[in-house]
Amino acid sequence: MQTVLIEQIAVGPMANFSYLIIDPATKKAAYVDPGFDVQKVLQTAQKMGVTIEKILVTHTHFDHIQQLDQAFEALKVPVYVSGIEVGALEEMGVPAHSLADGDTLSVGGLSVKCLLTPGHTSGELCYQVGNHLITGDVLFVDGCGRVDLPGSDPEKMFYTLKMLAVLPDETIIYPGHDYGPTPTDTIGNQKKTNPYLAAALKGEQTFFNVRGVF
Repeated sequence: MQTVLIEQIAVGPMANFSYLIIDPATKKAAYVDPGFDVQKVLQTAQKMGVTIEKILVTHTHFDHIQQLDQAFEALKVPVYVSGIEVGALEEMGVPAHSLADGDTLSVGGLSVKCLLTPGHTSGELCYQVGNHLITGDVLFVDGCGRVDLPGSDPEKMFYTLKMLAVLPDETIIYPGHDYGPTPTDTIGNQKKTNPYLAAALKGEQTFFNVRGVF
């Protein structure tokens, strides 16, 4: 099994996380969600001795992309986002490659799989590498993303969480915000403590319709 390093970096005033997906063997990395504090992330990469070769976007809400132009200008590397949401990056003047469900990307010698996970937005992607899953604003520790925003959908969130709930228990989730009691957790633990993931696993769709999600 290939060794993977996920560097979680707290950024900005909204408890966001940016990430570096790192292949320790080649020292190549992907930068996920440049919403805030681009220089902090670039300095982290420099200190770790890794070279960023790609930028990945989970979804196009402002707190995940508002400094994307700065990151692109500094790095001049390919940018990837769901084809459903690519227009938001084009409006920023940042050229982007479109991704679809099941696509794979290379980061050094690593293979990163793209999972289409709508609900919080129509085209959100999770990025899976080994037993690591960067979940953006779909799945938080003990919570999930809001579905009362333009492009969001509680029914789609239900089916997305139902899909994520059957991933191997040892899968480690890395959310887009530090909203839970811990910054990361496993799917196995979340099925016990996250009411939204548990409801989806049990097929309790009315839980989403009646209770709503945040």
